[in-house]
Amino acid sequence: MAENIADNQWYVVTTYAQHEAKTKENLEKRRVNMKMEDEIKRILICEQEVPVLKDGLPTGKTKKVNLYPGYLFIEMKMTDNAWFVVRNTPGVTGIAGSSGGGQKPTPVPREQIEPVLKRMGIVDESMYTRYQEGLKVKIISGPLEGTEGTIVSIDKEHGMVRVNTVFFGRVTPVDLDFSEIDLI
Repeated sequence: MAENIADNQWYVVTTYAQHEAKTKENLEKRRVNMKMEDEIKRILICEQEVPVLKDGLPTGKTKKVNLYPGYLFIEMKMTDNAWFVVRNTPGVTGIAGSSGGGQKPTPVPREQIEPVLKRMGIVDESMYTRYQEGLKVKIISGPLEGTEGTIVSIDKEHGMVRVNTVFFGRVTPVDLDFSEIDLI
């Protein structure tokens, strides 16, 4: 049976800004060396490709930009061992939702982590449950970023949605990747 994002919970790990990649590397090494692959599934830095500008004009090159400096996103099962490994990894300064004193943190709610995952292009079948025709959405990436519209149809098989949006004063249907929208 294939796992999906709903099978585990997501946590936000804090680290020093500009040290996210090294902390992720440390976590990945400990995950493998301590045989924690079943508990710690994924460790992500929310990065997005953005065009490189020179004098306000695109150069044709792109660079990766961390959308959440100082944070890593970890999909895991919160066992005592996983909790110990993560919080004692070099570079980890804390876990959001932990009140300290050894208390395990609370996971990030689905409706808060989904937009982050979708910005990274991570979409699975379980995400579609909150979306249906007629709901208002906001386009979160691409050339129409920031535009609002209404879902007309959803094609789960191809990961596409058709959204009616106002473009140049007219209602215009646009086909978007599911990862490019979020509920309003």
